[in-house]
Amino acid sequence: MQCPYCGSTEIRKNGKRRGKQNHICTKCDRQFIDVYDPPKGYSEEIKQECLKMYLNGMGFRRIERVKGVHHTTIIFGVKQLGEKLADVPEESVIPEVGELDELETFIGSKKTKFGCGQQ
Repeated sequence: MQCPYCGSTEIRKNGKRRGKQNHICTKCDRQFIDVYDPPKGYSEEIKQECLKMYLNGMGFRRIERVKGVHHTTIIFGVKQLGEKLADVPEESVIPEVGELDELETFIGSKKTKFGCGQQ
């Protein structure tokens, strides 16, 4: 076994960390584990399916329930892909019709100001 930092073969055991054997190099005093497994992610197929579901109008939490992928992971993936897209050139013509999402608000005050409606 070699030290991944300096390449020395003079290493010794140095306890366990998260259930894996920890080693220390006697030359550079760096600690490392013998077998390193990179973090596991989702396959490209699942990422593509989640993206298609989002583009077809499904919400993040609904995709989470269907695919079992956490909604923040899906949001992060959509943001990453959005950053790769080219910027849209500005239009010189202002459109006559615009689209807005539905939004309801309550402006005003409550009719009752005391207890259960009694004044």
